[in-house]
Amino acid sequence: MSVRVLVADDQEIVRTGLVMILDAQPDIEVIGEAADGRRAVELARRLRPDVCLFDIRMPGLDGIAATRSLAGPDVADPLAVVVITTFDLDEYVYAALRAGARGFLLKNAGARQLSEAIHAAANGDALIAPSITARLLGAFARTGPAAPPVRPIEALTDREEQILVTVARGRTNGEIAGDLHISLSTVKTHIASLMAKLGARNRVEIAMWAYETNRVKNSAE
Repeated sequence: MSVRVLVADDQEIVRTGLVMILDAQPDIEVIGEAADGRRAVELARRLRPDVCLFDIRMPGLDGIAATRSLAGPDVADPLAVVVITTFDLDEYVYAALRAGARGFLLKNAGARQLSEAIHAAANGDALIAPSITARLLGAFARTGPAAPPVRPIEALTDREEQILVTVARGRTNGEIAGDLHISLSTVKTHIASLMAKLGARNRVEIAMWAYETNRVKNSAE
């Protein structure tokens, strides 16, 4: 079954290019386009795509606000959102992640990584451009969380602690399975348990919690 995607970007030439790249994938279908954030939110609520691909800078309602409307902490049934931008700025990344985005990519990422990010978001995973993952999460940790880190409802197991660190380092489920020599289904079970214990809604929130609680050393320190 194809992943249904909504694309929002105010630049027509960029939006057309994204649509062409995605529609060229055999298992991705673009079901809607928007040139501004308000229209994107309206279409997303009506069409309920599997993944929303939003530019950050859009008129009326920017991509961060649109993401918050569809995937923020107060949204009962959040949609998966991947934010894409030409600007590699920490402030945008923080805002996107805190708004509930499941992925963050630069527009020069290429077709393969764009497809991977869409599939990751559709599967409940998260993909952030590898070039900025460690830096942005480390910087996020240094600025401090918006609120004190939550306390797990139950202590993490040793294996969950291991997987927590690998998630924070941007590893995919398949890579984690290979690294720890366990099955893919076992990885998914542990990540589901982590999400339940931490009250996290996605892998990005798991990763941020790992940095907030100093479980991952910032490589820049």
